[in-house]
Amino acid sequence: MSETNISVRVSETAHNYQGCLLIAQVLTRIGDKWTVLVVGALSRGPVRYNQIQRTVEGISQRMLTLTLKRLEQDGIVKRTMFPTIPPRVEYELTDLGHELVVPLGALHAWALKYQPAIVDARARYAEKERENAKLAE
Repeated sequence: MSETNISVRVSETAHNYQGCLLIAQVLTRIGDKWTVLVVGALSRGPVRYNQIQRTVEGISQRMLTLTLKRLEQDGIVKRTMFPTIPPRVEYELTDLGHELVVPLGALHAWALKYQPAIVDARARYAEKERENAKLAE
């Protein structure tokens, strides 16, 4: 083999590919807009469904239900149903969910800090696009 060619066994390549797919699936789930907001709403302790819906502005009932089910499926959220009439259901973060709060908090802090710079960059980009469109006419 030359220095520019590296021998890679098929099983290693397949393993890396599968690992990348799994990581991509996890990042897709936790990077979802509604996941971030729901985890934030649950970060202070157990909450009932309607309180989550009030806290997460703009989320539809269907999207909240899907998000909670997916988070429960992934072991990030725990759903507890109390045997009352009518039944009372609470959602809370699991230990895994609480671990997710830390990096999401860092992303939140980053977004707050750099939001003005991003707004400025978008304005400059839009202006540049308008100028390019005029030149193309």
